[in-house]
Amino acid sequence: MIKNLASWDRIARLVLGAALIIAYFAGIGGSWMIIALIAGIVFAATAVMNHCPLYRIFGLSTCPLERN
Repeated sequence: MIKNLASWDRIARLVLGAALIIAYFAGIGGSWMIIALIAGIVFAATAVMNHCPLYRIFGLSTCPLERN
């Protein structure tokens, strides 16, 4: 897989994913929390893989270009 996430993007996704997962297990509220859990898992997984499939579909990348 081609890396398409910058370090700041990975950190933001990991923090947001962790917050959503923690909110689910803390039982903060409602049926929306199942969606929050799924979104949290997706955010954390993309941060760990350093690749976002939606970025690839839309041709986006926050990863800085490598210089030769």
